[in-house]
Amino acid sequence: MELTLLMEYGWVLLLLIAIEGLLAADNALVLAIMVKHLPEEQRKKALFYGLAGAFVFRFGSLFAISFLVDVWQVQAIGALYLLFIAANHILRKLVFKKQEKEEDPNKKKSGFWATVLKIELADIAFAVDSILAAVALAVTLPNTNLPPIGGLDGGKFLVIFAGGIIGLVIMRFAANFFVDLLHKRPGLEIAAFGIVGWVGVKLSIYTLSHPELAVLPEGFAKSLEWKITFYVVLVGIAAAGWFLSKEKKEEHSEVSQ
Repeated sequence: MELTLLMEYGWVLLLLIAIEGLLAADNALVLAIMVKHLPEEQRKKALFYGLAGAFVFRFGSLFAISFLVDVWQVQAIGALYLLFIAANHILRKLVFKKQEKEEDPNKKKSGFWATVLKIELADIAFAVDSILAAVALAVTLPNTNLPPIGGLDGGKFLVIFAGGIIGLVIMRFAANFFVDLLHKRPGLEIAAFGIVGWVGVKLSIYTLSHPELAVLPEGFAKSLEWKITFYVVLVGIAAAGWFLSKEKKEEHSEVSQ
């Protein structure tokens, strides 16, 4: 692999890790709430089973989507989905802020396997978000000399798969760091979903450049001008999330591990 190609792939992988880390913190909070009513030993098992299922689902769905990634209708649905979840999350945070309801102590708690099932379903939802974002970032990368896996170039498949696995590891072992970071800089959560929306725009551009649509020139999505524009705006969103976020001190949030 040439040095420039290696650097481009490395940059996308680092970007995926950053996005996965911020999204994993939000996801880890959801999982922590789901299992907090279980005894500690069962809590650990439920998280383990849930994450094992998430690993299988991510690999299977990535392998499936690798065959469909060049279908412009699938690209369009993926782009619209990323734009939707970004807009929905940001609007809920900024406009439709909901006060947390106190949990009813008399409400019947889910059993162990029911909780595992809930974790599996939540992991599937998280996986769809992260895989679509990863695919949108990777599809415009140059092809490598690695043999194809599924319907994707081997290098693209591996960078997407690596990003997804790292996301699972972060969700399980490094979530506290990212939860604390989001707690101190709450604007980063909005920025993370702003980046997801911007990645949705990237996938939209890729879709509109598809030969069957040809709304944009076919080479535009892979052009240097568009790549520079995309990363400049992306860094700007991340910087805005960091610098415009008021730092909260002496607050701590723990996630059950």
